[in-house]
Amino acid sequence: MKITKISQQLKRPDRYSVFVDEKYSFSLSEGALLNSGIASGRELTANEVNDFKQLSQDDKIYGQALRYIAMRSHTTWEMQQYLERKAAPPALIEQILSKLTDIGLLDDYKYAASFARDRRLLRSSSRRKIIAELKKKRVADGAIEAALGEEGDEERTALVAMIERKRRQTKYQDDTKLMQYLARQGYGYGDIKSALSGSNEDY
Repeated sequence: MKITKISQQLKRPDRYSVFVDEKYSFSLSEGALLNSGIASGRELTANEVNDFKQLSQDDKIYGQALRYIAMRSHTTWEMQQYLERKAAPPALIEQILSKLTDIGLLDDYKYAASFARDRRLLRSSSRRKIIAELKKKRVADGAIEAALGEEGDEERTALVAMIERKRRQTKYQDDTKLMQYLARQGYGYGDIKSALSGSNEDY
């Protein structure tokens, strides 16, 4: 059995089709192709062809994982769930998770820090709600604590900012409705009352 042609795919230029004895046999990404060391004219045994076909399948799943994380950042758990949905075997999942971690594409500490920062700036989310959301994504307690640090004045600043933003809407001129909304965002009753008292002084 001989590799008779290796050609770049038209629809997927990041992958190369490998032909054995003039017939399509499998495809590999550019990186996997270079690492494999195969070239036109190389003789292969039937077992080697089967091994390359398995490598092709594993390589496709890895490519899918790269595209998935390129859409937006994900936690390690989210990536694991994605790979399980793709029916990747456990050993391959561990291999891909390790590889993505090594090259810096999976980092729950960085993810938690970015997530907390965005929630604070864009949604004025409470510390309690941010923690709950990160726990749903299976982020470790250490990463969550590192991301949020000491509570300090950030919680009240976020709460006051949310009150000021919601006050611009007619339905939230009513304190009861506003308090109910803020409670759903994870803020404590005492903190809400205190922040509203300060806010009402401005009206």
